[in-house]
Amino acid sequence: MKNVAVLLGSLSEKSINKTLVKAIEKLAEEHLRFDYLPIADLPFYNNDLWDNPPAAVTDLKQRVEAADAVLIVMPEFNRSFPAVIKNALDWGSRPYGQNSWMGKPLAIAGASPGGVGTAAGQSQLRAILPPLGFVTMGQPEVYFQFKPGLIDEHFEVTDEQSRGFLENFVDKYVEWIAKHGEQRSFSVAAE
Repeated sequence: MKNVAVLLGSLSEKSINKTLVKAIEKLAEEHLRFDYLPIADLPFYNNDLWDNPPAAVTDLKQRVEAADAVLIVMPEFNRSFPAVIKNALDWGSRPYGQNSWMGKPLAIAGASPGGVGTAAGQSQLRAILPPLGFVTMGQPEVYFQFKPGLIDEHFEVTDEQSRGFLENFVDKYVEWIAKHGEQRSFSVAAE
């Protein structure tokens, strides 16, 4: 069983992205154990805090380093990704030379009521990932159009086509982790 550090980009209790990640977790329960990182507890990134890092920061870094992989599930805000995701990525990548994300297999998913799902937000997110050293899964892309009743109160996907799509995503992610999950040393041009 692989351990996955989950960054949920919505702080809302009634978030459709929370429902989506819980459904993905249920589909993956035979292969993956999800660890939901409390990114709302992180202060805004401030380099001056490294002299005495907040407990939330050291906890984040330790849990990421213990994980076999990372999953980001997020809404789209104003055609971009949520600030809580960027803040967590910044904390995890610092201080210089202590990037906790380095070499971690990563998958991204997101839900929205609109037809484009979270395509624009995920595109913005993917633009900043290379310097962080993730091994990012490119396909399948999950820009999930969320409709009422599509996922029930037990996080079961009620639509057969949607369930099949998400099962395929989980299968590909499990394969991605198996292929890229060993810690590797990477050099990044930006460092």
